[in-house]
Amino acid sequence: MRQTGNPAAARAVLHSIAPQLFVADMKRSCDFFTEKLGFRVVFLHGEPPFYGQVERDGVRLNLRHVDAPLVDQALREREDYLSASIDADDVQRLYAEFQASGVAFHQPLRKEPWGATTFIVEDPDGNLVLFA
Repeated sequence: MRQTGNPAAARAVLHSIAPQLFVADMKRSCDFFTEKLGFRVVFLHGEPPFYGQVERDGVRLNLRHVDAPLVDQALREREDYLSASIDADDVQRLYAEFQASGVAFHQPLRKEPWGATTFIVEDPDGNLVLFA
């Protein structure tokens, strides 16, 4: 069947994304995201939990238990392999908030050559999450 009119109107619209981070200890990860980064636990699945989700301001991250790291940690840190990238309306204020909660940063707040201001947080499992 041939489409007529506005082809973009016929397309499905994407609304959100929930990257999956691989974690060794679900409780430790949930504690980090809630206590340090201000997320809340949306759900945990399994007994003990092996899958879950945390959320803040509509941004969701899925957490998946693994017994062993899936990425070489030295390579991840050297190459800054990001697990997620999250935009914020005021990245400097967010950085100050995370500093006050005692977050250890993989990369401090900086202005990038392309104009963005970014910082990177490393979770307890070595997942790197960029905020811009």
